[in-house]
Amino acid sequence: MFRTSVALPMLMLIASLDAGFVYGADAPARPRARDLGVPFDGTPGPNNAITDVEGVLVGHTTLIFGNGKLVVGKGPVRTGVTAVLPRGTSSMDRFSFAGWYAQNGNGEMTGTTWVEESGFLEGPVMITNTHSVGVVRDAVIAWRVAHGSAGPDDDWWSLPVVAETWDGWLNDINGFHVKPEHALHAIDSAHSGPVEEGAVGGGTGMVCNGFKGGIGTSSRKLTDKDGGYMVGVLVQCNYGRRQNLRIAGIPVGREIESEDPYAWLPSAANELGSIIVVVATNAPLLPHQLKRIARRVSLGIGRTGSIASNGSGDIFIAFSTANPSASDVGHLIDLKMLPNPSLDPLFAATVEATEEAIVNAMVAATDMTGINGHHVRALPHDQLRAVLAKYNRLKQ
Repeated sequence: MFRTSVALPMLMLIASLDAGFVYGADAPARPRARDLGVPFDGTPGPNNAITDVEGVLVGHTTLIFGNGKLVVGKGPVRTGVTAVLPRGTSSMDRFSFAGWYAQNGNGEMTGTTWVEESGFLEGPVMITNTHSVGVVRDAVIAWRVAHGSAGPDDDWWSLPVVAETWDGWLNDINGFHVKPEHALHAIDSAHSGPVEEGAVGGGTGMVCNGFKGGIGTSSRKLTDKDGGYMVGVLVQCNYGRRQNLRIAGIPVGREIESEDPYAWLPSAANELGSIIVVVATNAPLLPHQLKRIARRVSLGIGRTGSIASNGSGDIFIAFSTANPSASDVGHLIDLKMLPNPSLDPLFAATVEATEEAIVNAMVAATDMTGINGHHVRALPHDQLRAVLAKYNRLKQ
């Protein structure tokens, strides 16, 4: 029996073919990129995570079961759901100014036409696999109805934001294993503090730059001179080719030999993945300014060697937790906003945190074997350190 009332942060949900759903033990601590001596620009917040923006919560449901030959509908399964809640689970204050941007549109993020039109993000941002967007979207609507107020105009309609990347190399993606209760668990278990990274949640079955990918996060704290604001980033990375991978400016992908997961495909088609990026900040920004923030995500991904290939869905959303009463009705709204000339430090923070979040996702991931014996190697920590040392980029 699935128990959605249990909200345990940092736990992995493991599904067994014959035993229903059970909670696994605490996931072992994994090093992060800075722990390995990877140098990054900027100053992170206390958790170096999107949750450093006060009020932002993150939850995962991770589904891993089965081995061997693919049997559609039975597995093997390597997938899940990740939830980012801008203002916690409050139903009374769920609106946030937001903006979104697609660097390359071979992907999906639902609800963005209304974000563009209204300037608001209403509720959580959910991330899952490509063929589970619909069920997660419906689950979020059900969650909002269940947690809505009794007002006559509340939750008559909803356009949730649900994004995806493709995990069909490792996962039985056409088996539709993500269910409404998995989306609800990701929301209900969302928490502040450290965020589990790597092959968890929606990132469970993802591949990044030829190595194991998944969920990663990072943050930057601006100086007092620049307002002391916080910028947090969470990525679900599933893009890129090993030959293009750069870390700390070094062509790591060309220095570390590894079998490319999609080597059997023609070279023109073997970049199959995508990346979803969520940016949070407590800086008082209006929607058009948040769209400018979202655009800067591309520069952070570019630092890792991405070319935003034809087959990659590179889609980003940015929101602000400032101006909490901006959606009030019946009276004039007094808003605060930073002037445009003050945005440069926020742009820089977005670029820096995006780059580090991607590397954190790859560093946290472990080797994974999925359908039909498909295997993806995790980025080897010792070889990464050796390459950075070779180029005098290893931070001691």
